[in-house]
Amino acid sequence: MRGLPRLAVIGVGNMGEALIQGLLGRGLLGTGDIVGAERLASRAQEVAARHGVTVHPDPGQACAGARAVLLAVKPQDVDATLAELAPHCADALVISICAGITLEQLDRGLPPGTAVARVMPNSPALVGAGVSVYCPNTHVDAVQMGWVETLLGAVGTVHRVDKEALLDAVTGLSGSGPAYAFAFLEALADGGVLMGLPRPLARALASQTLLGAATLAATSQEHPAELRDRVTSPAGTTAAGLRALEAGGFRHAVQEAVRAGTLRSRELGGS
Repeated sequence: MRGLPRLAVIGVGNMGEALIQGLLGRGLLGTGDIVGAERLASRAQEVAARHGVTVHPDPGQACAGARAVLLAVKPQDVDATLAELAPHCADALVISICAGITLEQLDRGLPPGTAVARVMPNSPALVGAGVSVYCPNTHVDAVQMGWVETLLGAVGTVHRVDKEALLDAVTGLSGSGPAYAFAFLEALADGGVLMGLPRPLARALASQTLLGAATLAATSQEHPAELRDRVTSPAGTTAAGLRALEAGGFRHAVQEAVRAGTLRSRELGGS
């Protein structure tokens, strides 16, 4: 279907299942084109029943005939899983969404010359609104890059970087960013409650306000500063609110959050 190869999804946790759901929902692959692998029998049965795909307990068995392999296991399980996959995926593209696992580590565990792409996704992929950034190794060809972008595009938008070190900054921004947004959403709703709004209404207003603002920013050609200026009247309510944010160090705090996340990602990756 649409030029995509048979896919093995190794680990059908939240992110693995989200990708399966996105691919099937968009008609990019059929149930016979996706095979999963999952050690936890109850989880395997659940995903198989929900989506109509085959889910094996053995990663090697799932890879039989697959030309693309999505590695979605816990970081501590990567080395053992690669050892099981290696005899079966020499000619396949391996796409890893395992946090903190470098291309070097992936290359070490796979046959020489294996095409590998390392991906940093984020949690909104669970609702088809994620953003993923990938870095390919030197063995990934143009066709395989197209596979990566189409597969990941099933759960959001996709960007490529050619310097793996940039994935640490991606982690600090978009990987951790949803948590920063949730914290801001919570604080925004709490502000409404402070000023007398019922909590359910405050939460609904805060959620839709962030969603609407993000959608506007993503679809507009204008810089965020221009969009901000459009709703900031001289001596108005928004100007007063922005002044309070700046007095509290809002902009600096957000930048420091991205910086701290980036540095921590470098530490975890050993760079």
